[in-house]
Amino acid sequence: MTKPPASEQSDLHPEAVQPAGEPVAAEVTSSAAADMEQTVLARPDVDPAVSLSKTAGPAEELGRPSSARAAPPLTPLPSRAEEEAPHRTRFLTFLRLLAGWAVLGVLAYVMWTPGEWQNSLLLWVFLVILADEFGGWFGYLGLLLGGLGYFSPSAPPAQWLIILPLVGGALMALLLVKHSGGVLVLPFAGLLFAGTLLAVARFGTKFDPTLTLPANDTFLRAALIAMLAGLGFSLVRQLAGLWLRRRGRQTTAAGVAA
Repeated sequence: MTKPPASEQSDLHPEAVQPAGEPVAAEVTSSAAADMEQTVLARPDVDPAVSLSKTAGPAEELGRPSSARAAPPLTPLPSRAEEEAPHRTRFLTFLRLLAGWAVLGVLAYVMWTPGEWQNSLLLWVFLVILADEFGGWFGYLGLLLGGLGYFSPSAPPAQWLIILPLVGGALMALLLVKHSGGVLVLPFAGLLFAGTLLAVARFGTKFDPTLTLPANDTFLRAALIAMLAGLGFSLVRQLAGLWLRRRGRQTTAAGVAA
């Protein structure tokens, strides 16, 4: 029998039919390893320490702010009373100045026009203390207006030559003591004013026999009544101011606590 002829087919890798351990097989293996190495080198380097997915730690959760970064404190909005306080202060200042100038205007009219000295004395003392309640310099201007009668067309009463320096000095002492404190100094200011006039009424004639006006009951009555009325108004005004300020502090403290 004759053997059939072997099939003629071209082997693309003739090295594959070589037995193991020969050089051709080694070259094929090294070529395959080189191809694999190139394939591995073509991939992007991935650092195993870098994680593409961020995992939330025990102190941080996704979607929530970290506790290490505190939120900025919220500034509270001013209340309506705080917004209106500057406007109220300016309005009250305007009213105080307007009232002070109005009192000085009335006092200037009284001193300019002729009249009985008893009425002029009473209005002068009362309006000076009243004007002082709207500002210290209003009171001192009122003292100066006491001499306005000497410049008026009609001559002032003859008694005014004694009333102006005597009562004017007592009024100046009253204003100085009154400006040194609050409610507690008002009795001392009144005692100083009254004590000065009573001392002159008691001992004035011993130094000057013609100085009889301070001992006149009409003179003392007009001066002391005007002084008591003026200091009484100052007492009520200061007590009302203390009560309003205390109430405002309590309201503010209650609003802060709430």
